[in-house]
Amino acid sequence: MQTLRLVEALTAGGYHCVTVCYFEYDFPIVQLFEKAGSRVVCLSAYGRRPAGNREVYKFLKEGLRRVVEEYRPKIAHVQYMAPGAMPIIILKRLGIKNIIATLHTDASIYKNLFLLRFLQKHKVTVFTCVTEVAEKSFFGSSSLYNDNVKLSKHDHFTIHNCLAPNFNIVCNGEKIPQLTIGIVARLETIKGVDIVMPAFAKVLNRFPECKLLIVGDGKERAKMEKQQKEYGISEKNVEWTGRVEYSKLPELYKRMSFVWVPSRSEGFGLTAIEAMAQGRTVIASATGGLNEIVHNDVDGILFENGSSEDLAEKTIKLLNDPEKMESLSNNAIQNAKQFSFERYSTSILSLYSKIV
Repeated sequence: MQTLRLVEALTAGGYHCVTVCYFEYDFPIVQLFEKAGSRVVCLSAYGRRPAGNREVYKFLKEGLRRVVEEYRPKIAHVQYMAPGAMPIIILKRLGIKNIIATLHTDASIYKNLFLLRFLQKHKVTVFTCVTEVAEKSFFGSSSLYNDNVKLSKHDHFTIHNCLAPNFNIVCNGEKIPQLTIGIVARLETIKGVDIVMPAFAKVLNRFPECKLLIVGDGKERAKMEKQQKEYGISEKNVEWTGRVEYSKLPELYKRMSFVWVPSRSEGFGLTAIEAMAQGRTVIASATGGLNEIVHNDVDGILFENGSSEDLAEKTIKLLNDPEKMESLSNNAIQNAKQFSFERYSTSILSLYSKIV
């Protein structure tokens, strides 16, 4: 979705965009990019990935060669480093002078940074990171990009992710529903959903009327449903929506009093910002970018990564302190304003204009 925000910002700024999808793709997402004004090129017609690094490289080389020959891009913006290093090297060999690469995680997932240092020195014009936490982990220093920055060779900056252009930020004073905990996530292990039911069971023991609203789907849903039965959590206390259209999220957030973001690893944490924009109290895992966008005890709460006990304890404590909840809610709205699409768009268009 953040790559879609990039396309929206660039097309609004007068750029012609071609979005290249290497392997797997979801047709409704392709349609969103086309609706935003981008041409979409899916290198793999059936969304299949070749087996083995050598075959992947050959596949990408041929596909990107066709794209470069047809569209002659002045800038290539590579998202993600897996398999981002290959496209960067290929694009450079194909004669693309200006390459931007965006890092969406911190450096902890990499065994070493030798390849990244090589790309920075020889291939990439500028690296952007989604948080300063991530930028520091890769480069040892960080700075937020702004229009006064003078680009130097092989530079790096932080440009935060943002809300969708039509994602409304509410005003203070909207009523917060009582005792509904929300989860908005892919139901995958990396999102920490394995601790949701154990934590909710502890909250439910103290507040039997509490509800759990789970928005999203994924491989871990069956395990979560099994946990629900093991902990004796009634079906009347849990609602599963499955995947929903992005446009429906604001109304779902309004049904929640808390939004749990229990991710074990999180490059940025867009769910937290979306919830804050709706004035919801965020209780998030103290990991990755969440440490930067959620200010503990100011506009949200951070809990120990992977601890269902700490998550439950801090939720129960807040449920017993309505004044604290209201204060966090009001501060969250102000914090969310820093991540508006308008601010993101201004930074991206400024960066592109300097590179061009």
